[in-house]
Amino acid sequence: MTEFIQHYWGSILVGAGVLAVVALIIVNAVKDKRAGKSSCGGDCAHCGCCHHAQDKNKSSLQNSNTK
Repeated sequence: MTEFIQHYWGSILVGAGVLAVVALIIVNAVKDKRAGKSSCGGDCAHCGCCHHAQDKNKSSLQNSNTK
């Protein structure tokens, strides 16, 4: 076992570093989510990617076409 570690210590160290960075990113994302921070501004009326905005745009187009 120690021979394995001695032979691959560089790869193990880099892998552990990458794993630590990914873990910190996930922890930070969960922490921000719990604090109410997100990439969404919460203004669905002006958001192009929310399904609520798309539904609202469809209904406003339908209303303007019927007038």
